Amino acid sequence: MDTEAGLGSLPHPTGAVRPVPEAEPELVERWRTQGGELIELLAQVRERVGGVAAFRIGPARTVLVTEPRAVQHVLARHPEQYVKRSHRARLLVGDGVLSAEGEAWRRQRRLLQSQFTGTGMRRYDRRITEAARTTAERWAAYARTGQTLDVGQEMHRFGLDAIWRSLTGHPLDDKTQRELEAVQVVGAALPALPAHAEDAREAIAADLARIDAVARQAIEAARGGEVGPDGPGLLHVLIDAATERPEYTDRLIRDELVTLLAAGHETTASTLTWLYLLLDRNPAAREQALAAGEEGSEERRRAIQALVHETLRLYPSAWILPRHAAEDDTLTGYSVEAGTDILVCPYLTHRDPELWPDPEHFDPRRFLTPDGRPSPTGAYFPFGIGPRTCLGMQFALRESTVLLEHLLPAHTVAFSATPPKAKYGFTVRPDGPTPATLRPPRN
Repeated sequence: MDTEAGLGSLPHPTGAVRPVPEAEPELVERWRTQGGELIELLAQVRERVGGVAAFRIGPARTVLVTEPRAVQHVLARHPEQYVKRSHRARLLVGDGVLSAEGEAWRRQRRLLQSQFTGTGMRRYDRRITEAARTTAERWAAYARTGQTLDVGQEMHRFGLDAIWRSLTGHPLDDKTQRELEAVQVVGAALPALPAHAEDAREAIAADLARIDAVARQAIEAARGGEVGPDGPGLLHVLIDAATERPEYTDRLIRDELVTLLAAGHETTASTLTWLYLLLDRNPAAREQALAAGEEGSEERRRAIQALVHETLRLYPSAWILPRHAAEDDTLTGYSVEAGTDILVCPYLTHRDPELWPDPEHFDPRRFLTPDGRPSPTGAYFPFGIGPRTCLGMQFALRESTVLLEHLLPAHTVAFSATPPKAKYGFTVRPDGPTPATLRPPRN
């Protein structure tokens, strides 16, 4: 594949520096009048202007970045110049690693990094597997009785169980699950909250109180020496850190706990729900993955991972990555002024036909052959790239693969209704319920 496809329209990096080309005001006004989703405006800006394009919703310019070299420049090569700013997720996650900045972020990242790579990840393998087995047993019961299930709810329950076991050492019980549904409720509400911070907090106060109560109880239990059947969890690591690091107050421990709960199950649940919806329209992909090798084989695992990666291409965990230009810069030949808001959009990069042939088609084989996908790092980045790449990337890929190894051979999912569109909020998720029944596999 020509990895430079689609780059010819950009000015050469050594050429004259020019202003970022801007979308015509009429395009933005039409979008505003029609009341569309932000992604609809961004897609039009990308199509009309290109992979580095400016537009104005208010008086200030915003720059959309979808071209791979520009993506790498912003996220990986110059993260100190393109910084995160406080956003509404802070209402939920506080000063957790997702929203932290500067030296505080570096300290928090260092502590958590070792838990999600190498030996740290192996520590949670058994917990992920037990959560998958619990889900598989529940699905077996649904299949025996013919009971209707909601696939999205099932995937949220699995993702929450896996991260809760990893955090606390305990399996997720029904009461905790009901209370932690507030995490999903708050996450879905964030984009539509009032602009004023106090009004926004008031609107979700009851759900935040439920979340805080669960977090407080878990912290107190762990601090009191309580260890679950799976042994100490990541929460114990945070509590131990507090003995040497004064910044780890109960509030920061709560913020990290809620950050890991929110990011650790919402993204995985959305990905798995989309995957089953995609398999409903492309049943041969499931059969091809299972035919790639015997149960437990590396060949089958790679094929299942390809299903996950192709789903993440179409519906990336982080569909948009806001940044703020802290100083003047030259971005792939274009001048960017300090103070400019930047929107890096994996969703649009992953659907660029100049990078991904037939981009709307679900084809996991893209991730099974050496030339099946474009080579630039900035062409595929569902978890971001650079220093702020999602900490839980390996965790999310592992739990998705393990669950599918349990469920795909045992059942095909027959949806009785599917959501008509996607909802672009904390994640990109199906906008509606996903009721289904389970059938014996055809192969």
